[in-house]
Amino acid sequence: MEWGLENLMSKKDEFLKNQKILHLATVNKTGMPHIVPVWYMYMNKKILIGTNTKTEKAKNVKSRKKVSFCVDVGVHAPNIFGVMGQGNAKLIKEKTTVSRVAKKILLRYFKNLESKSAKEILDDTDCIIEITPKEFSVWKY
Repeated sequence: MEWGLENLMSKKDEFLKNQKILHLATVNKTGMPHIVPVWYMYMNKKILIGTNTKTEKAKNVKSRKKVSFCVDVGVHAPNIFGVMGQGNAKLIKEKTTVSRVAKKILLRYFKNLESKSAKEILDDTDCIIEITPKEFSVWKY
């Protein structure tokens, strides 16, 4: 199969919708990068991450909107594929929106929201990081 740039870019959205872990890079107040693996959802060309306003990533986004991210799979060719990008992030803190989006994100990882872990995470989520990607790089080996 030919893996031209156009084909890779068309696979990007499907890949981002189906993968489970995104590595999010933010910048702290001293200018140092902070990178963390997160659960996420890719919907309507936006990346959505549930978190708490007390986390370093949320504090960083509140002060500095520019972020980078990476999602990748595989360690042996030809099954290596990845998407990375940069964009602008903002915090969504409106309670009903946070609850609705957080539930959708968590249902990607839990069969339902009845378990103790799911309830604890949902209770602790008081904001959503919404990333609007501006640039993408896609690779396959």
